[in-house]
Amino acid sequence: MLSKVDIFMTGVGGQGIIKASDILADVALTAGYDVKKTDSLGMSQRGGSVVSQVRLAEKKVFSPTISPGSADYLVAFECLEAVRYAGFLRADGIAIVDSTAIPPLSVFNEGYHYPSLDEAKQSLAAITRQVYFLPAVEMATELGTPRVASVLCLGFLSVFLEIAEPTWLNAIERLLPPHLSQVNRRAFAIGVEVAREQRKKGGD
Repeated sequence: MLSKVDIFMTGVGGQGIIKASDILADVALTAGYDVKKTDSLGMSQRGGSVVSQVRLAEKKVFSPTISPGSADYLVAFECLEAVRYAGFLRADGIAIVDSTAIPPLSVFNEGYHYPSLDEAKQSLAAITRQVYFLPAVEMATELGTPRVASVLCLGFLSVFLEIAEPTWLNAIERLLPPHLSQVNRRAFAIGVEVAREQRKKGGD
């Protein structure tokens, strides 16, 4: 892993973005990194945009905010949010996107355009060749609950950050409900597996 890593996470309310970034920050701290984190919630209770910025470094992190064009990773739990915040990703950074579409009410009520998956891919491809899409919610639902989609995405991210898997699983066990422990472990393992497969293929 790099000596300094900036990770921009985004999605919509109810997807567990803040909790996922809490787990990421905990993992990085346990691995010996200095960590700064900041969260921004719009009308999250109504499915509004949610952003969490996590910065970690071997030495000192002085600010929790990530400047546009400088994030090493963009982890988007929803396609529109990936397009909305693509500008935060640095050139040739890594984008990890849940291909699930959760259109906001404005799409239905006011006729706003919602980007197709192809449009999302084109927007990100203009910035980086390292774009990875996965149907996290669909895969999580097959496990029995869409609630573990965020953990599945963390499993995917973990392959890139190269922090030991037990560190991730310990944080997940401590920070998430005990009754979801088994399904969370399975979701994390699937995310790891899918990431390794996609890396071999070179992304989307």
